[in-house]
Amino acid sequence: MLGVVPTPSPSVSDAVAARLDLFLDRMRTESAEYGADAAAFLDAAADTLSGGKRLRARFCHAGWRAVARFRDRLAVEDDALWDVCAALEIFQSAALVHDDLIDNSDTRRGRPAAHRALEASHRSAGWSGDAAAFGRAGSVLLGDLLVAWSDDLLESALDGHSQARTVRAEYARMRRDVTTGQFLDIAEESAWSVSDDREHAERALRVASLKSARYSIEQPLILGASLAGADAEQTQALRRFGHPLGLAFQLRDDVLGVFGDAAVTGKPAGDDLREGKRTVLIALTRERLEAPARRVLDEMLGDPDLTASQVSFLQETIAATGALERVETMIADYAREADRALSGARLEDAAVGELRDLGRAATVRSS
Repeated sequence: MLGVVPTPSPSVSDAVAARLDLFLDRMRTESAEYGADAAAFLDAAADTLSGGKRLRARFCHAGWRAVARFRDRLAVEDDALWDVCAALEIFQSAALVHDDLIDNSDTRRGRPAAHRALEASHRSAGWSGDAAAFGRAGSVLLGDLLVAWSDDLLESALDGHSQARTVRAEYARMRRDVTTGQFLDIAEESAWSVSDDREHAERALRVASLKSARYSIEQPLILGASLAGADAEQTQALRRFGHPLGLAFQLRDDVLGVFGDAAVTGKPAGDDLREGKRTVLIALTRERLEAPARRVLDEMLGDPDLTASQVSFLQETIAATGALERVETMIADYAREADRALSGARLEDAAVGELRDLGRAATVRSS
């Protein structure tokens, strides 16, 4: 039974929102001379920062707390912490803008995706030219601007900080990993046809590790912990927790991309099927299908015009092979592995409890 992700902790979500507001005010002030069109561009970037579960910020905060309050139970959450958390949220918005463009997605969080919103603004302004092309080009630049903003805020947070070098190195690794993972994800949509069928699940897990497991959970945790001055033992414990939990998180995403309720996820039902995502769920399904049925699956995957009945057929096929059950078992196994990593770790007890709560929220969810 899928659950609902708990509402983000008000202290984390509110603090991050406050830092984002301060940063956006500064960006608007510094860009005021660029004119009305640039102001609208900045507003479009700001719009991408509203909503969401603030998952990365929450894990970053929890990583900081686990280390900082293990050493000093009165450690204070300062501006540097909240700015790093906010920088992560800006980078996530950049990733989503580019992801929606790559996947040709129309919606994000129940609203028009950034490229669709820019396309609509072109039309409503009565501008000449191809509105859709403008939306696509504008979203590339919008994502680039958000990446730059993320770097700007991170560097501001680390100015003069004793842990600047460690945090900066981890952040840079995160950017490289997720970008490489995103490329491997789109490459797999084409490369699967010349790859050994026995390697598909392993290749899909590699994508999950780079694109999501490290980026969504492990690296935000380590960024927060590093900011607090984590030692090697604490860092290793958090990595052993974060990476399997991140894999479980991505596998849950894969399940929701096929079986999720559009009213809850904010994305059309079966969106991953229309996009042709070669996930672990699909790899395990293909393993159990006879050649004729496998060919039908391969022909249907990636068809953007799949009807509701065709989506339903594919859902039933996946479930009938036992692939859904196998992925659910993998999610549970990864979650247990993550939980065990926290036992006996030199981390603050309350933070360990928070990490376990976040772990459940990341893997037992409906959106």
